[in-house]
Amino acid sequence: MSVIYILLSISIIVAIGFFIAFIYAVKKGQFDDSYTPSVRMLFEDELVKKQPKPSLRTKKTN
Repeated sequence: MSVIYILLSISIIVAIGFFIAFIYAVKKGQFDDSYTPSVRMLFEDELVKKQPKPSLRTKKTN
């Protein structure tokens, strides 16, 4: 039974260590995306959705 307490305490310490490393990496900007904004304009045409064709009710008659 004491082995369970030891393993539980070690796993909690490891989890806290990974959490601290994650917070440190986020604060240092490791997860900032600097590549996507520079190439977004190259793929802009693919992101534009086709507009629906105007129906008979929305057409203007002269």
